[in-house]
Amino acid sequence: MSPIKLITFDLDDTLWAVKPSLIRAEEQQNAWLREHRPQALDSITPDQLAQLKKSVWQALPDHAHNMSKLRQQFLYELQTAAGYSHQDATTGAEIAFGRFLEERHRVSLYDGAVTVLELLSRRFRLGAITNGNADVYKTEAAPYFSFAVRAEEVGAAKPAAQPFLKALELGDCRAEETLHIGDHWEHDVLGARQAGLHTLWLNPLDQVWPHPSDAPLTIQSLSDIELAIRAIK
Repeated sequence: MSPIKLITFDLDDTLWAVKPSLIRAEEQQNAWLREHRPQALDSITPDQLAQLKKSVWQALPDHAHNMSKLRQQFLYELQTAAGYSHQDATTGAEIAFGRFLEERHRVSLYDGAVTVLELLSRRFRLGAITNGNADVYKTEAAPYFSFAVRAEEVGAAKPAAQPFLKALELGDCRAEETLHIGDHWEHDVLGARQAGLHTLWLNPLDQVWPHPSDAPLTIQSLSDIELAIRAIK
């Protein structure tokens, strides 16, 4: 009999493909900037835009786990570089980020994901652990989750132990009673494994396990979860 009582899920590229929503989110963010802060984008090339974002990320290593903080700082510096005042840039960053985040949550769950979550939620507690700034409660998956842990709220990102330990606290379960499922071999599998959790690697492209440690249990589709759980002793 499986010892699992709690299942935690990564979100981006585990329950949904994140790239389409990020593209749309940046389009909405930039649409607001073009209308209200036109000089911010008129005065910068795509390469310069990418370099500015990179420099902001590198200048704030203590906030590497906080995607919201990094994006808002990037938006602020984008505007001040174009000559906007501190007040205008601060307000603009908040509003543009709000437009970004609104679209960020318009995700399309993978085919069959809702059915899988609904079935699993009948037998297990479900939690979310994400390094991103998506809020699972603003998505179609909301009804099935008992709690969510975001890196920016606990001050550390996977593969650090803190997000997993917070999930154990919120889920009121021991590590050996918990299964973490995610697509990232390091953030999800190694991180959860090092925190003592059982792991399941979502690997739809059948990638080779890149780490010298033993390969984890692997699935290619969320529909394979139930069968995989039976193999956990």
